[in-house]
Amino acid sequence: MILANPLYLLLLLLMVPLVYLEFKKRRSSIRFSDTSYFKTARNRGMIMRRIPFCLICVLLVLIVLALARPQRGRLYEEIETQGIDIMLCLDISTSMRAEDFVPKNRLHVAKERAKEFIERRKGDRIGLVVFAADALTQCPLTTDHVILKDLLDYVDFGILEDGTAIGTGLATAVTRLKDSRASDRTIVLLTDGVNNRGEINPVSAAQIARTYGIKVYCIGVGTKGMVPYPVDHPVYGRRYTQVEIDFDINTLNEIAQITGGRAFLASDGAALKTVYDEIDRMEPTSFKTLQHTVYAEKSGDLMLPAALLLIANFALVLVVFRRLP
Repeated sequence: MILANPLYLLLLLLMVPLVYLEFKKRRSSIRFSDTSYFKTARNRGMIMRRIPFCLICVLLVLIVLALARPQRGRLYEEIETQGIDIMLCLDISTSMRAEDFVPKNRLHVAKERAKEFIERRKGDRIGLVVFAADALTQCPLTTDHVILKDLLDYVDFGILEDGTAIGTGLATAVTRLKDSRASDRTIVLLTDGVNNRGEINPVSAAQIARTYGIKVYCIGVGTKGMVPYPVDHPVYGRRYTQVEIDFDINTLNEIAQITGGRAFLASDGAALKTVYDEIDRMEPTSFKTLQHTVYAEKSGDLMLPAALLLIANFALVLVVFRRLP
């Protein structure tokens, strides 16, 4: 709350002599032949006769405050960005159920790390493509990161037929970025397997990305060797077995090399966080914030009670505090 014309508050100083004169003013009197009654009656006149004056004082204070123009402001921000368009390309094949990433499976940890990455990319447009045997655009490019993270929470196994179509997932992400007018366009591809489905070879998809000037960062998740994998039995419930999941880091390196990106290997949740931090540093975004405040006038909120006090004062003077002629 601010005052647009605070100098009007100086008018309140004029009330000091006004109050002084009111209390020093000589009152009129009436002669009575017998004053014995007034000795037993309660003397309320000293208080009651000040009520109209007090109302006038409050009225004057409200008018002066209205003249000072109190205003309440609301701050607005305008963000000018030179951001990057980023498509997250996430593997949701059943191999991502492996629980070598504490405390849960690979997909859960990958989603949590992706959300942390999204929160840091203020000003960027980010989208999401998921793939298994086929690919699906879960979220197109958007600056509404809250919606994006909500949609990321809904990603789970079973959305698509099982398999690992890395080339199809990458090509779908390229399709979402190819018409973008951003100066930098990037794909973050995360997978834990070997391309075994889809009609598009991962290397061919990478060459298409290079044609459009799209950079691809590849993240291979998982540990080498045997890993715990949950199996839901209809009688015995969930049990764990040790399985070995193939991992094709050579293809990821080739995709990154073709597009001018980099390939990373993350063997646990902490390593995956480090990878996202590294990508965040390599792809900085620049934006500036313009702030301005819009003020709303509040003088009218004072004039209404002032008008009501004025009417009340007239009514009291004419009805209750009438002067004898």
